[in-house]
Amino acid sequence: MSSIRFENVDKAFGGAVKALDGVDLTVADREFVAIVGASGCGKTTCLRLAAGFEAPTSGRVLVGGQAVHGPGPDRAVVFQQFALFPWKTVAQNIAFGLRNQGLPTPETRERVSAAIAMIGLDAYADAYPHQLSGGMQQRVAIARAYVLEPEVLLMDEPFGALDAQTRVVMQEELVRLARKNPRTVLFITHGVEEAVYLADRVAVMTRRPGRIKEILDIKAIREAERWDECARIEDVMDLESFVHLRTHIWKSLREEKSQAAA
Repeated sequence: MSSIRFENVDKAFGGAVKALDGVDLTVADREFVAIVGASGCGKTTCLRLAAGFEAPTSGRVLVGGQAVHGPGPDRAVVFQQFALFPWKTVAQNIAFGLRNQGLPTPETRERVSAAIAMIGLDAYADAYPHQLSGGMQQRVAIARAYVLEPEVLLMDEPFGALDAQTRVVMQEELVRLARKNPRTVLFITHGVEEAVYLADRVAVMTRRPGRIKEILDIKAIREAERWDECARIEDVMDLESFVHLRTHIWKSLREEKSQAAA
C-alpha cells in the first residue's frame, strides 16, 4: 500500500514567503489526484515535498505511512521538460535508472523492452531524443518512470511544453496507462480540462499561501456516466457532467483570482 499524506503542512521560503498554509490532503493507494490552482499557489511545492526535494517548515508529508526525508526509489518524478540524455538512445534513457539500481542486464533488457512496447515506440528503441517529436520524448520520460516500478508517480505539468494536439494524444495515452498499470499519482497542472479528464479526484488550491479549498470526486461521476466508453477525449469533454465539473472548478479559480486582486 502506498498512499501520500500531507498533514497540516506549512512551507515558507527564506522565512518570508509562505507558499503553503496548513495543507491537508491524502492520495490513496493507486489513486490519481490532480492539483489545480493559480500560478504561485504552491502546487509544485506540494509535489516537491512529496518527492523529498524540499522539507516542510511544519507538519508532515508521508508516503506509504513513512515520513518523507528525501528522494527514494518508491517515487518517480516526471517533469514538464523531458530531461532526456541527448547522447543516449530511447532504450538507454529508459534503462538508466535500472542500471543505477544494479539490475542484471537480462532483466534490464526485458523491462526496457516491455516499457518501449507499452508506449508504442518499438521502432524507435535505437533513436536519439533529437530524432523524436515532443510527444515521443515525453512518452520516453514517462516510460523511464514506469520502468522503475515505483509505488508513487509524481508528475509536474508533464504535458505543459507540448502543442495542443500532441497534448491531447498524451492525455489519452496516460489514461490508457493509468487504467492498465495503475500507480499512486500526484499530478500538477494548470489545465482544468486536463485535471478533470485524467484524475480520480481534483484538489483545488487557494491563492498563496496555498491551502486546499475543495476536492471534487471525479471518479464516481466518471464511472456513473461511463466516460471510459467514449472513443475520444473530445467526446468526454462534450458530456454534460464533464462541462459541469469544468465550470465549477473555473468559477472556484476565478473567485480566488478576484479575491487576490481585491
